[in-house]
Formats: sequence, structure tokens, C-alpha cells
Amino acid sequence: MNTLNRIHRRSALALLASTALPTWAQTNVPTSVPDKPLRIILPIGAGSGVDTIARAATTALMKALGGQAVVIENLPGAGGITGGSALVKAAPDGLTIGMVSNNHVINPSVYKKLPYDTVADFTPITIMGATPFVLVVNPTKVAAKNVKELIALLKAKPDGYNYASSGNGTVIHLAGEMFVDEAQVVIRHIPYKSTGAMVTDLIGGQVELGVVALPAAQAHLKSGALRAIGLCGKTRTPAAPDIPTIAEQGLPNYDIEGWFAVLGPAKLPPEQVKRLHDAFVVAFTSPEVKETMAKQGNVINPSTPEAAGLYLRSEMARYAVLAKKAGIALD
Repeated sequence: MNTLNRIHRRSALALLASTALPTWAQTNVPTSVPDKPLRIILPIGAGSGVDTIARAATTALMKALGGQAVVIENLPGAGGITGGSALVKAAPDGLTIGMVSNNHVINPSVYKKLPYDTVADFTPITIMGATPFVLVVNPTKVAAKNVKELIALLKAKPDGYNYASSGNGTVIHLAGEMFVDEAQVVIRHIPYKSTGAMVTDLIGGQVELGVVALPAAQAHLKSGALRAIGLCGKTRTPAAPDIPTIAEQGLPNYDIEGWFAVLGPAKLPPEQVKRLHDAFVVAFTSPEVKETMAKQGNVINPSTPEAAGLYLRSEMARYAVLAKKAGIALD
């Protein structure tokens, strides 16, 4: 599994880096403005990671679209399937798009049946960026301060600790399973219905550890309510430079983060793909949005539509291996 992970990830990230849109794209301005608003479907609830990201860029996106109104519609449910189904049914006229996370490509591996094809029924527009994940523990329940100490603690008491996730089959669940696999430990999985509920119980001590998006954990790390064990991606983040990665602490193959992408329905015309792609790049690379993203710990690195399509396929293959090994299957 590790070899496959490295191949997919390195090739995909190399392609994203080589085909990312240069700064000259910021000069692109729509020649005509649609008289109807752009509807952005978010397959998650209000206040969650991608929702916060999308809303932070709404004003800049309207400006980049030449003044076209932007309406965000939250359609949570079934791990993102509810929102995905709505996007698939939308007309390919450039007036309805979606912003999705890793869960979009995880679902085919954990759900027995989907009402759409994760690849064929969508048009990739861009992989916009990523949010760091961090492995945290409740400091009153877990004495470990780093990966080595945590692994020793978990191995000394197999199946004696619980790790939380934001739901069965989510990227947070798989992030936990990836740690279990790499560290060769046994921990009980406790799924929650939301990140908020998960973090609340982590702080309360009902569960001892879990993976959380850095923006959702930062305040609790500063207060001491939670302790960071390590970042889940390959590199440290300027938003929390003192937190080492799990990879640099002895698990070099551990690498997972929460990316966010923009998709359209199938058969979206190339001119609409370009219009939307360029507008998102302009909006997310604007000074005000970049500052907001940096404070949240998000890394903005927009890809081309072509690179986005290849990356989505690569990630889908990567998560399929992990989901199968972990035995995750949902109805």
C-alpha cells in the first residue's frame, strides 16, 4: 500500500505543480456577465471547513466574475452524496458548480452504490488548495507528547484507547486508519456526525485522540484543551510552524491533508470551464483572500482543469487501497 500511495501522490503533485496557473491569469476579465447568479453547491453543512473557505472568497469571486452574483447552497448528507447528486442533475450552463473535498473521491470505495459516476458525471475545474490536518490528543487522558511516545502508549495497551472521526468513511476516518496502519497499533474507532461534536468530546475526554483540520483545532491547541502530536501532511505549515509532521517523527509514509476542489456537472463547455477556472484563481489569489486563507492554515495552489482531473483519479485509487485494507463498507 505504501508504494502505491507514494507513486500516486508524487506523480499527481508533480503534475499539479507543473501545470498550476501562472499569475498572468489574474488579468483575465469576463467579457460578459450572466444575468443569473452562480450557484455553488457545498455537500457539507454550514460552518464546516469547505463552507468557511467558500464564504471567505465569495466577495472576491463576485468581483472576479465581473459582478455576477454568487449564491452558496449547503446540501449536506450521506457523506456528500446528497450535494453530489444535485450537481449531477444541474444543467451544464456554467451557472451551477460545486466545491468538494476528499470525500468526493473516497465515497466510491466506502459506499456499496452511488447514484452517479464520480469521474464521468463531473467536470473538473480546479484543485484549489488544501487544509492541514493535525493528530491531537486530550492532554488529561494521554501523556504522550510526540509520535514515538504515543505509539509506545498505544502498544502498551492494545485496544485501550479510542480515536474519533467526523463520520464513517470520511477523510478524517481514513486519516485515523492510515495512522493505525503506519504505526501498527490497535485503537477503537468512534465515529461522530460532525467535526464539532467530535472536537467537543475530544476536549471533554470522552475520546482520547483524533485527527482534526488545523483551523478547527488551533484555538484549542493554544488554550491547552488539546495537544498536537503532529501534522498529517508532508511539510510543516506557517500557520503552526512549531508543530512537527508525523512523517518527520518516524512514519515517513504518513501523508494526508484535506484538499478542496471545484467541479461542474458533466459536459460543461470548455469556455465555461475556463471562465470559472480563471475567476476562482483570481479570487483565491487576491490579497484579502490569501490573507484569510493563511490565517486558517490553508494552502492555495490552484491547478489547471486537466491536472485536477488526473489528481482526482490518483486520489481515488489511493483511498481505495486504504479503505479496502481498513474494511470500511457503508450501505
